[in-house]
Amino acid sequence: MISYFTNIYAVTLGLLKGLKVTLAHLFQPALTVQYPYEKLTVSERFRGALAFHPETCISCDMCVRACPSDCISLEAKRNEATGKKDLLWYKIDFAKCNFCRLCEEICPTKPKAVHHTREYELTFTSREDFVVRWTPDVPQPKGSEPGQVWSKFLTKGQKLGPNPGVPASTTGSKPVAQI
Repeated sequence: MISYFTNIYAVTLGLLKGLKVTLAHLFQPALTVQYPYEKLTVSERFRGALAFHPETCISCDMCVRACPSDCISLEAKRNEATGKKDLLWYKIDFAKCNFCRLCEEICPTKPKAVHHTREYELTFTSREDFVVRWTPDVPQPKGSEPGQVWSKFLTKGQKLGPNPGVPASTTGSKPVAQI
């Protein structure tokens, strides 16, 4: 009989500990964000879509070898005049990418040629859109700026601001912190 009451006491104590967390949040004001006009800031360690800078890349193939899901590929050609490799193209398949950050960690260049951005609102409408290809002859915008090469993949809500003629990234809402 004592074990019965001990069990009731233990269950009641566990229930009250769980309710303490619930009650602490019950009386706090609600956090409402007027999406897409306002956006929450993402954490410092957030891993968004990968960005690539062909002008920084030295074609070392380290990111391709480090990728566990085999979603990165590149082609480089040795330049006979300089003795260095020249990048022909760099391709990332986001359908396979698991955002593990190994490619960014192993990249030897400063600043990193491949890195994660703060973009989290990408939408791909077909399988072909998941494969993004960069070439050095096409100038690329800065990778950490909102909307860089991802402008065609952003959601419709993000493209609209309070003024429909102005993109949401140029409105008064707080910008996402840089990497």
